[in-house]
Amino acid sequence: MNVLFEEDGAFKAGAVLADNVTSLQVETASGKRVKVKVANVLLRFAQPAPSELLDRAEGESADIEPEFLWEVCADAEFGFEDLAREYFGRVPQPVEAAAILLRLHAAPIHFHRKGKGRFRKAPPDILKAALAGLEKKRQQALAIERMAEELKAGALPAEFPPLLEQLLYKPDRNRLETKALELACAESGLSAAHLLARCGALPSSHDYHLGRFLFELFPQGTGFGEHELPHMPDGLPLADVQAFSIDDAATTEIDDALSVTPQADGGWRIGIHITAPGLAIRPDSALGAIARSRLSTVYMPGRKITMLPAAVVERFTLSAGRDCPALSLYLEVGSDYAIRGASSRIERVPVAANLRHHDIDPVFNERTLAEGGPDFAYKRELTLLWEFATVLEAGRGKPATNQLNTEYSFHVDWREPEGRVDIVERRRGSPLDKLVAELMIVANATWGKLLAEAQVAAIYRVQTAGKVRMTTAALSHEGLGVDCYAWSSSPLRRYVDLVNQWQLLAHLSNEAPPFTTRDEALLSAMRDFEITYAAYAEFQRGMERYWCLRWLQQEGVAETPARVVRESLLRLERVPLFLRCPSLPACEPRTRVSVAISGIDLLALEAQCRYLATLVPAVESAVLDEPAEAESVDDAKIPE
Repeated sequence: MNVLFEEDGAFKAGAVLADNVTSLQVETASGKRVKVKVANVLLRFAQPAPSELLDRAEGESADIEPEFLWEVCADAEFGFEDLAREYFGRVPQPVEAAAILLRLHAAPIHFHRKGKGRFRKAPPDILKAALAGLEKKRQQALAIERMAEELKAGALPAEFPPLLEQLLYKPDRNRLETKALELACAESGLSAAHLLARCGALPSSHDYHLGRFLFELFPQGTGFGEHELPHMPDGLPLADVQAFSIDDAATTEIDDALSVTPQADGGWRIGIHITAPGLAIRPDSALGAIARSRLSTVYMPGRKITMLPAAVVERFTLSAGRDCPALSLYLEVGSDYAIRGASSRIERVPVAANLRHHDIDPVFNERTLAEGGPDFAYKRELTLLWEFATVLEAGRGKPATNQLNTEYSFHVDWREPEGRVDIVERRRGSPLDKLVAELMIVANATWGKLLAEAQVAAIYRVQTAGKVRMTTAALSHEGLGVDCYAWSSSPLRRYVDLVNQWQLLAHLSNEAPPFTTRDEALLSAMRDFEITYAAYAEFQRGMERYWCLRWLQQEGVAETPARVVRESLLRLERVPLFLRCPSLPACEPRTRVSVAISGIDLLALEAQCRYLATLVPAVESAVLDEPAEAESVDDAKIPE
């Protein structure tokens, strides 16, 4: 005797070895012996052999139409043998009964299971809905296959253009387009970006990376919408100074300026003048909300996304030839460069000049300071400020700049279709760097201490145990060697600076400050700023890596010297680019090597690097630490 039984949702057949009334000892076709409950036995038969039953039944069931079975069966619950008897018009053979069972089991849309070997036909309305769903899935599968084939052929499906950003940066795996893209990527071996680029869907590799950043952090776009221009404050006293700023040529948000006024006792009054948008922009205003949402200006080679609208920046930037609203810190400095007093004022500051690095660096540097150098406008003031900065630096016991670090400026000429980049190397720690850094440090430290002593809430930049963070507690910044440090010198570019300026202005005007120490608005702004500022910095580093790769491609660089950072990590000498070199032999850090560059991938931001030779040492020119977030005094210009 043989039996057909169900085990773990599958149908099996075997020969009965022992019948124990409630259970059977069965040997399956594979020779395995199993114990089968009588309740799980669906059919007992003598012929054919168990190994043949299911094979033959599967063949016969393929010719049975479930639609016909559904039409002829009754509405009531039934057993498969009953339906087989009606279907064949006689007592069914074991193979025939098993064929009906398999067909019923394989058609869950038409027949609902009600027990072992028992079924009930699906109600007409449920069947209709299920069949419609089945047809929909079939059509969707065909659409997925069609779109995938188009992608592999290098054609962009018509459904893709409105969804490109989502498909690239945040794919919804429930969408057919995403499933088609994933299928095409799996079958072609290409990433989504590379496949879509081959289909002509990406305007440029640059736009791909910029688009990801904007999609994630500027989902509403970079426009500012409707807003009123702030009213310039009236009645501010005019400062008796002639201030000048020092910035890079591309700087439009000029936040700070300096002045030097000789005193009768042989000393000087040195002014640090910070633009004061906080006088006209209030925290609860539309512009205040814009600054709160942006939190910082975004920098990238060749472009930037400002924290405030251009028209607002234009009103408050410290442009030459204007009297600008400013928050000024005056230092009374003796002839020995010792600070004898400090005071803060809200005033209008006449800005006489906007000095630019590319004009001043050639005539004001270590060599010209040592040899005298040529005369130029503001030479006397700059020399004095540099000497004062040197004393300040010695007093802190910390260098304002890393003398071995090298800064790279990226200049992108967008007159060419995808831009042409020029990467210019500039050594950190120049006299201009030092004087700007030290004066910003003294301003931020002095104002931070002023707010702390007045018990006015502020946001401080703190460094302890090597870790830098934002906090509302006036703690020390070990890296700078100051007791407290509150960013206040870039209110056009950083929201934290604008917040601290609001607090300073209120304190100096004897008004209630907008924020208290435990104010949730202050705490949330601080938290959001840290997260957002880090994201902006990461994006900037990524775009600098992109332009380094573009430069290698643009200049046709196939071989270049590099320095070993550690293990297989190298830093190229000509551009600030870190690459992995798997073929690099064991070398000490800072070893100079020559490597071959190939396979530049601007979408993946990678390049293949192959070791060629070890080179003789050269003059030390750069710090070779691994890339990391740069701490800064004034934006990303001066490292702390």
